[in-house]
Amino acid sequence: MHKPHSPHSAHSTSLPARPTAGAVGGGPQIINLMPGQWHFGQAATLKTLLGSCVAITLWHPLKRYGGMCHFLLPSRATRGQGALDGRYGDEAIELLLQGIARTGTKPSDYIAHLYGGADTMPDGMNVKFNVGERNIEKGWALIDNNGFQLQDVDVGDNVPRTVVIDLATGKVDVKRSAAPGSIGGRK
Repeated sequence: MHKPHSPHSAHSTSLPARPTAGAVGGGPQIINLMPGQWHFGQAATLKTLLGSCVAITLWHPLKRYGGMCHFLLPSRATRGQGALDGRYGDEAIELLLQGIARTGTKPSDYIAHLYGGADTMPDGMNVKFNVGERNIEKGWALIDNNGFQLQDVDVGDNVPRTVVIDLATGKVDVKRSAAPGSIGGRK
């Protein structure tokens, strides 16, 4: 079994995500990414659930390398000498870039998708932190600054999303859930 990369998991209070068994007939391994986790490689299906967090998917159509990160915040104030942490957008992308470098490919060869950044705070709240909005802005900047080829975007709004990428084909599926507080379906 392969675990998604989560440099902070030793300090996390939650259990690390574990891949689920492949589909009937020996299908690809499914790796569920939790917030702060990332994966880069080949021949796996990556899946995550987003609220205000953002996921960036990457895929190389010729070499069939790819990955996804699921970050909670755009960046942290100071990293010091600490290890890169996938909970922060800039560091999550740096971890994916290290994977890209190991393959001998370059970022501009990768197709990118940007998802998430929902406004998950109820409208009646007096204080809004705009975490989703800040994550979206960071995601746009990271894709642009690293030269990835942006192909699809589904960001903002107030609905959770499930994102799945098949690294064998590059196919990305996004399913929007019902908005918080809505009854019976999509808003």
